[in-house]
Amino acid sequence: MITIEQEVWGMTAEGEGIIRYTMRNESGATVQLSNYGATILSVVVPDREGKMADVVLGYKNPEGYYFDGPAMGKSVGRFANRIAFGKLEIEGEKYQLEVNCGRNHLHGGTKNFANRVWESRVETNRVVMSLTSEDGDQRFPGEMNVEAIFDFDEENQLEITYLAKTDRTTVVNLTNHVYFNLDGENAGTIHDHELQLNTSRTLEMNDNQIPTGEWLDVKGTAQDFLEFRRIGDGLDAEFNHIRDFKGYDHPFPIDGWKLHILGEVGALRSQKSGRMVKVLSSQPSVMVYTGNWLDGSPETKSGGYYGEYAGVALECQNYPDAPNQPSFPNAYLHPGELYCEKIVYRFETFE
Repeated sequence: MITIEQEVWGMTAEGEGIIRYTMRNESGATVQLSNYGATILSVVVPDREGKMADVVLGYKNPEGYYFDGPAMGKSVGRFANRIAFGKLEIEGEKYQLEVNCGRNHLHGGTKNFANRVWESRVETNRVVMSLTSEDGDQRFPGEMNVEAIFDFDEENQLEITYLAKTDRTTVVNLTNHVYFNLDGENAGTIHDHELQLNTSRTLEMNDNQIPTGEWLDVKGTAQDFLEFRRIGDGLDAEFNHIRDFKGYDHPFPIDGWKLHILGEVGALRSQKSGRMVKVLSSQPSVMVYTGNWLDGSPETKSGGYYGEYAGVALECQNYPDAPNQPSFPNAYLHPGELYCEKIVYRFETFE
């Protein structure tokens, strides 16, 4: 049986309450969530010896999450990832979005969903968070109503369901920006972690971190994760601008993806701890970000400070710049339609 505890964790300057939820299963594994940014604060699961540890990065205080650069554990939107030059056209009307990451729009703008207090409630054995994004919010058209539903079970599986509706045609791309370190959130770098992804072709990136629209075969390259390989081995590779980006900050389209069908994305594991997280999603790609710019983050929950490569984010989502590239999966949501996407993190151990 899953138990859920809730407590007031803090208060914003505007007087909005920040609630922390703790979901616990019968084995003692836990997931902690916050309604600030619909955030995953903590995931405590056993290693191969049964020793419990927190395997996601996070901050000591709620204030650390306010407008933080890494979007630590947060639900980002209205459009996760980059839109080239912040330019968007919807039904013949042009929009200029905020340019907040180099020359691009990133994650829905400065006050995106990750930096808002969501309404939240417990429904039996799940936590449901909801948000209304007003027409014109961060310069996007249409009022959008969003839900993030978090389920945790006795098999140490965390499932996130994102739902959205709009009253006017808009774009949507929702994901969670949780960072994993399967040796423990304060255990150093993820260089020795091994990653496997069901991706045989990848998107060619330009130096502006936008897909060119061309495809590259990953076989034998630093983006070849069809079999488990050590992440650290490829962080300085020249292939597809990996070195230019200081590491992986790349979309990996999923082989055999089918619309609204939950499929296997891949897995991350640590030989040291014997922990593994398998990832499933209904989304067409996973953005792999190896924490290349984590230096300077707020104080961590263990009282230190994260350095570069302290965690890896596996962000299941649509392709970057999808609204501007007709060959990419649909990024538009129309009135009367329901956006529904799932991400599953399945925590296991191996010998």
